[in-house]
Amino acid sequence: MISSTSVVGGGIEGVIFDCDGVLVDSEPLSMRVTQRVVADLGWHVELDVLGELLTGCSHEFYVEQVERNIGRRLEPGWDDPYRGWLERELHAALTAVPGIHSAVAGIDLPTAVASNSTQARIRLSLEIVGLLAQFDGSIVSADDVAEGKPAPDVYLEAADLIGVPPDRCVAIDDSPFGVLAAQRAGMFVLAFARSTQPGRLPTGDRTHVFDDMSQLPELLRRLRVGGGIGT
Repeated sequence: MISSTSVVGGGIEGVIFDCDGVLVDSEPLSMRVTQRVVADLGWHVELDVLGELLTGCSHEFYVEQVERNIGRRLEPGWDDPYRGWLERELHAALTAVPGIHSAVAGIDLPTAVASNSTQARIRLSLEIVGLLAQFDGSIVSADDVAEGKPAPDVYLEAADLIGVPPDRCVAIDDSPFGVLAAQRAGMFVLAFARSTQPGRLPTGDRTHVFDDMSQLPELLRRLRVGGGIGT
Protein backbone atom coordinates (compact mmCIF):
# COMPACT_ATOMS: atom_id res chain seq x y z
CA MET A 1 0.00 0.00 0.00
CA ILE A 2 1.28 3.46 -0.92
CA SER A 3 0.28 6.55 1.02
CA SER A 4 1.58 10.05 1.58
CA THR A 5 -0.90 11.09 4.23
CA SER A 6 -3.18 9.88 7.00
CA VAL A 7 -6.85 9.98 6.05
CA VAL A 8 -9.76 9.76 8.47
CA GLY A 9 -13.20 9.05 7.07
CA GLY A 10 -16.59 8.31 8.54
CA GLY A 11 -20.05 8.90 7.13
CA ILE A 12 -19.19 7.72 3.63
CA GLU A 13 -22.38 7.24 1.61
CA GLY A 14 -21.30 7.04 -2.06
CA VAL A 15 -18.45 5.93 -4.30
CA ILE A 16 -17.61 7.62 -7.61
CA PHE A 17 -15.20 6.08 -10.09
CA ASP A 18 -13.20 7.56 -12.89
CA CYS A 19 -13.38 5.25 -15.92
CA ASP A 20 -10.16 5.12 -17.93
CA GLY A 21 -7.35 3.63 -15.87
CA VAL A 22 -9.63 2.89 -12.90
CA LEU A 23 -12.41 0.68 -14.28
CA VAL A 24 -10.93 -0.15 -17.66
CA ASP A 25 -7.29 -0.55 -18.63
CA SER A 26 -7.62 1.81 -21.58
CA GLU A 27 -4.85 4.33 -21.04
CA PRO A 28 -2.11 2.46 -22.98
CA LEU A 29 -4.49 1.85 -25.89
CA SER A 30 -5.72 5.44 -25.87
CA MET A 31 -2.23 6.92 -25.78
CA ARG A 32 -1.00 4.75 -28.65
CA VAL A 33 -3.93 5.89 -30.79
CA THR A 34 -3.43 9.50 -29.71
CA GLN A 35 0.24 9.29 -30.67
CA ARG A 36 -0.74 8.11 -34.17
CA VAL A 37 -3.31 10.90 -34.51
CA VAL A 38 -1.03 13.74 -33.42
CA ALA A 39 1.82 12.40 -35.57
CA ASP A 40 -0.52 12.52 -38.56
CA LEU A 41 -1.23 16.14 -37.67
CA GLY A 42 2.49 16.94 -37.48
CA TRP A 43 3.30 16.56 -33.77
CA HIS A 44 5.88 13.81 -33.22
CA VAL A 45 6.19 13.05 -29.53
CA GLU A 46 7.35 10.16 -27.38
CA LEU A 47 4.61 8.00 -25.90
CA ASP A 48 5.66 8.50 -22.29
CA VAL A 49 5.78 12.28 -22.72
CA LEU A 50 2.33 12.24 -24.28
CA GLY A 51 0.96 10.14 -21.46
CA GLU A 52 2.30 12.44 -18.76
CA LEU A 53 0.85 15.47 -20.51
CA LEU A 54 -2.57 14.22 -21.59
CA THR A 55 -3.70 11.38 -19.32
CA GLY A 56 -7.04 12.32 -17.81
CA CYS A 57 -7.20 15.73 -19.48
CA SER A 58 -10.23 17.42 -20.98
CA HIS A 59 -10.83 17.50 -24.74
CA GLU A 60 -10.23 21.25 -24.69
CA PHE A 61 -6.81 20.81 -23.10
CA TYR A 62 -5.95 18.12 -25.64
CA VAL A 63 -6.84 20.38 -28.56
CA GLU A 64 -4.86 23.27 -27.04
CA GLN A 65 -1.75 21.11 -26.74
CA VAL A 66 -2.04 19.81 -30.30
CA GLU A 67 -2.48 23.32 -31.70
CA ARG A 68 0.45 24.64 -29.68
CA ASN A 69 2.73 21.88 -30.91
CA ILE A 70 1.75 21.95 -34.58
CA GLY A 71 1.71 25.75 -34.71
CA ARG A 72 -1.75 26.19 -36.19
CA ARG A 73 -5.42 26.11 -35.29
CA LEU A 74 -7.37 22.95 -35.95
CA GLU A 75 -10.26 23.48 -38.31
CA PRO A 76 -13.80 22.25 -37.53
CA GLY A 77 -14.09 18.56 -38.24
CA TRP A 78 -10.34 18.01 -37.91
CA ASP A 79 -10.92 14.72 -36.10
CA ASP A 80 -13.36 13.21 -38.60
CA PRO A 81 -10.67 11.10 -40.35
CA TYR A 82 -9.71 9.55 -37.02
CA ARG A 83 -13.16 8.53 -35.83
CA GLY A 84 -13.23 4.83 -35.19
CA TRP A 85 -9.50 4.41 -34.58
CA LEU A 86 -9.84 4.13 -30.81
CA GLU A 87 -13.08 2.14 -30.94
CA ARG A 88 -11.36 -0.53 -33.02
CA GLU A 89 -8.52 -0.72 -30.50
CA LEU A 90 -10.97 -0.98 -27.61
CA HIS A 91 -12.92 -3.80 -29.23
CA ALA A 92 -9.70 -5.64 -30.01
CA ALA A 93 -7.77 -5.30 -26.77
CA LEU A 94 -9.59 -3.53 -23.92
CA THR A 95 -9.61 -5.30 -20.55
CA ALA A 96 -10.84 -4.40 -17.08
CA VAL A 97 -8.40 -3.12 -14.48
CA PRO A 98 -7.26 -6.20 -12.52
CA GLY A 99 -9.37 -6.70 -9.41
CA ILE A 100 -12.07 -4.18 -10.30
CA HIS A 101 -14.91 -6.65 -10.86
CA SER A 102 -14.70 -8.08 -7.36
CA ALA A 103 -14.10 -4.64 -5.86
CA VAL A 104 -17.22 -3.18 -7.49
CA ALA A 105 -19.31 -6.24 -6.65
CA GLY A 106 -18.47 -5.84 -2.97
CA ILE A 107 -19.67 -2.23 -2.68
CA ASP A 108 -23.12 -1.84 -1.10
CA LEU A 109 -23.27 1.95 -1.48
CA PRO A 110 -24.57 4.06 -4.39
CA THR A 111 -21.96 4.24 -7.14
CA ALA A 112 -21.39 6.39 -10.21
CA VAL A 113 -18.85 7.09 -12.93
CA ALA A 114 -17.38 10.57 -13.50
CA SER A 115 -15.11 10.80 -16.54
CA ASN A 116 -13.67 13.25 -19.04
CA SER A 117 -14.55 10.80 -21.82
CA THR A 118 -17.76 11.03 -23.84
CA GLN A 119 -20.90 9.17 -22.82
CA ALA A 120 -20.56 6.94 -25.88
CA ARG A 121 -16.94 6.09 -25.11
CA ILE A 122 -17.63 5.37 -21.43
CA ARG A 123 -20.58 3.13 -22.19
CA LEU A 124 -18.69 1.25 -24.91
CA SER A 125 -15.71 0.66 -22.62
CA LEU A 126 -17.85 -0.55 -19.72
CA GLU A 127 -19.89 -2.78 -22.01
CA ILE A 128 -16.77 -4.43 -23.46
CA VAL A 129 -15.46 -5.39 -20.01
CA GLY A 130 -18.85 -6.34 -18.54
CA LEU A 131 -19.31 -3.44 -16.14
CA LEU A 132 -22.03 -1.41 -17.83
CA ALA A 133 -24.89 -2.98 -15.86
CA GLN A 134 -23.36 -1.85 -12.57
CA PHE A 135 -23.24 1.80 -13.62
CA ASP A 136 -25.98 2.19 -16.22
CA GLY A 137 -27.98 5.31 -15.34
CA SER A 138 -25.25 6.79 -13.15
CA ILE A 139 -22.62 7.92 -15.66
CA VAL A 140 -21.47 11.53 -15.97
CA SER A 141 -19.18 12.59 -18.81
CA ALA A 142 -17.53 15.85 -19.76
CA ASP A 143 -20.33 16.20 -22.32
CA ASP A 144 -22.79 16.64 -19.46
CA VAL A 145 -21.16 19.56 -17.63
CA ALA A 146 -19.72 22.99 -18.29
CA GLU A 147 -16.07 22.02 -17.73
CA GLY A 148 -14.19 18.74 -17.60
CA LYS A 149 -11.52 17.78 -15.08
CA PRO A 150 -9.59 19.37 -13.39
CA ALA A 151 -12.75 21.39 -12.77
CA PRO A 152 -14.93 19.58 -10.20
CA ASP A 153 -18.07 19.61 -12.36
CA VAL A 154 -18.23 15.91 -13.31
CA TYR A 155 -17.73 14.81 -9.72
CA LEU A 156 -20.29 17.25 -8.37
CA GLU A 157 -22.81 16.16 -11.01
CA ALA A 158 -22.17 12.49 -10.21
CA ALA A 159 -22.74 13.10 -6.50
CA ASP A 160 -26.00 14.86 -7.30
CA LEU A 161 -27.01 11.99 -9.56
CA ILE A 162 -26.73 9.44 -6.75
CA GLY A 163 -28.16 11.84 -4.16
CA VAL A 164 -25.10 11.96 -1.89
CA PRO A 165 -23.42 15.16 -0.65
CA PRO A 166 -19.94 15.53 -2.18
CA ASP A 167 -18.22 15.54 1.21
CA ARG A 168 -19.71 12.11 1.89
CA CYS A 169 -18.43 10.63 -1.38
CA VAL A 170 -15.21 8.77 -2.07
CA ALA A 171 -13.72 9.40 -5.52
CA ILE A 172 -11.33 6.93 -7.14
CA ASP A 173 -9.15 8.48 -9.84
CA ASP A 174 -5.75 7.80 -11.37
CA SER A 175 -4.68 11.04 -13.07
CA PRO A 176 -3.44 14.36 -11.68
CA PHE A 177 -6.34 16.12 -13.43
CA GLY A 178 -8.88 13.73 -11.93
CA VAL A 179 -7.53 13.72 -8.39
CA LEU A 180 -7.49 17.52 -8.41
CA ALA A 181 -11.07 17.61 -9.68
CA ALA A 182 -12.24 15.32 -6.89
CA GLN A 183 -10.36 17.35 -4.29
CA ARG A 184 -12.00 20.52 -5.60
CA ALA A 185 -15.37 18.81 -5.27
CA GLY A 186 -14.64 18.27 -1.58
CA MET A 187 -14.54 14.48 -1.72
CA PHE A 188 -12.36 11.90 -0.07
CA VAL A 189 -9.97 10.73 -2.78
CA LEU A 190 -8.42 7.33 -3.29
CA ALA A 191 -5.73 8.11 -5.85
CA PHE A 192 -4.94 4.99 -7.87
CA ALA A 193 -1.26 4.90 -8.78
CA ARG A 194 -1.10 1.69 -10.83
CA SER A 195 -0.10 3.49 -14.04
CA THR A 196 0.77 6.95 -12.68
CA GLN A 197 3.83 7.63 -10.57
CA PRO A 198 2.61 8.47 -7.04
CA GLY A 199 4.70 11.64 -6.94
CA ARG A 200 2.67 13.11 -9.82
CA LEU A 201 -0.66 12.76 -7.98
CA PRO A 202 -1.90 15.67 -5.85
CA THR A 203 -1.84 15.02 -2.11
CA GLY A 204 -3.96 16.31 0.74
CA ASP A 205 -5.42 15.45 4.12
CA ARG A 206 -8.40 13.70 2.47
CA THR A 207 -6.36 11.90 -0.19
CA HIS A 208 -4.81 8.45 0.01
CA VAL A 209 -2.63 6.90 -2.71
CA PHE A 210 -2.86 3.16 -3.41
CA ASP A 211 -1.68 0.92 -6.24
CA ASP A 212 -3.63 -2.35 -6.06
CA MET A 213 -7.37 -2.48 -6.76
CA SER A 214 -7.75 -5.52 -4.52
CA GLN A 215 -7.11 -3.10 -1.62
CA LEU A 216 -10.19 -1.02 -2.47
CA PRO A 217 -12.85 -2.88 -0.42
CA GLU A 218 -10.76 -2.64 2.75
CA LEU A 219 -9.91 1.02 2.14
CA LEU A 220 -13.60 1.84 1.67
CA ARG A 221 -14.56 -0.17 4.76
CA ARG A 222 -12.06 1.74 6.88
CA LEU A 223 -13.21 5.09 5.55
CA ARG A 224 -16.86 4.17 6.00
CA VAL A 225 -16.55 3.22 9.65
CA GLY A 226 -14.43 6.27 10.42
CA GLY A 227 -11.15 4.49 10.82
CA GLY A 228 -7.97 6.10 9.67
CA ILE A 229 -5.93 5.11 6.64
CA GLY A 230 -2.41 5.46 7.91
CA THR A 231 0.74 6.47 6.14
